[in-house]
Amino acid sequence: MLQQTRVEAVKGYYARFLQELPDIASLAAADPDRLNKLWEGLGYYSRVRNLQTAARQIMEQFGGRFPSRIEDIRSLKGVGDYTAGAIASICFDLPEPAVDGNVLRVVSRITEEFRPVTDAAVRREITCALRQIYPPEHCGEFTQSLMELGATVCVPNGAPDCDNCPVRSFCRAGAAGTWRQLPVKAAKKERRQEKLTVFVLCCDGAYAVRKRPSGGLLAGLWEFPNVPGHLSAQEALTQAERWGVHPRQLLKQLNRTHIFTHVQWDMRCWYFQCAKKPPDFVWVQAAHLQTRIALPTAFRMFREPE
Repeated sequence: MLQQTRVEAVKGYYARFLQELPDIASLAAADPDRLNKLWEGLGYYSRVRNLQTAARQIMEQFGGRFPSRIEDIRSLKGVGDYTAGAIASICFDLPEPAVDGNVLRVVSRITEEFRPVTDAAVRREITCALRQIYPPEHCGEFTQSLMELGATVCVPNGAPDCDNCPVRSFCRAGAAGTWRQLPVKAAKKERRQEKLTVFVLCCDGAYAVRKRPSGGLLAGLWEFPNVPGHLSAQEALTQAERWGVHPRQLLKQLNRTHIFTHVQWDMRCWYFQCAKKPPDFVWVQAAHLQTRIALPTAFRMFREPE
């Protein structure tokens, strides 16, 4: 849950998730739609799909016990080097680094590394170097100390607290005053912008939703019907007729923007009162939109209040 999401946003989700799915077996057996509902609002839904796949791997391949070997931990779906290193060192006291942005910043400043830390080869080199200096029987503490150093002293935004830094005596960037230039990161690609027209179609108190394709952005999640581009009121009316909902009244129109990592959706939403409920859509009551149907935030922002 903490991948790509702030701690404060996660706390409530974490408690609810564990209350409903307290162990690996219950997670493995959970209904995918229920999982998505528990995750609704956290984004990056591939994480919860991977979580369930990993739980099923543990049940089938490891007898229901979480594996303790680094190779086995890495084999779990959705578990990358950082997560594997954190679990291996903190839970099983193995000398396996958990290298994230905080750790890369700390190490690049200590060693005055001016190569881009976003380069995979540089990241692997830093990971390998850290592995060599892990203290026996204190691997978990060492991993967490690096995390805390980056989170509280050698901070991501603003000046590091060099006067109170426990590694000040051997930090090259601190001595040379080069911390402002570190870490070096490759330039990010410009975010792609896409226009979208969303339809909130209501008929007899029920709303039209549909499942997104099984691959790609927001794969397999529920959505309000939508089409590419920005449609005018008349064009939206024509599209609604084409779907066979027989729109009777245009209720309102809203504009919203939703930003993903690599793409921005500029959305125009038309609200229609309709006379027909064609079977091409799933028609759900407003209350079920709140309690059963997991709408990603991009579409949830158009959901009517209870």
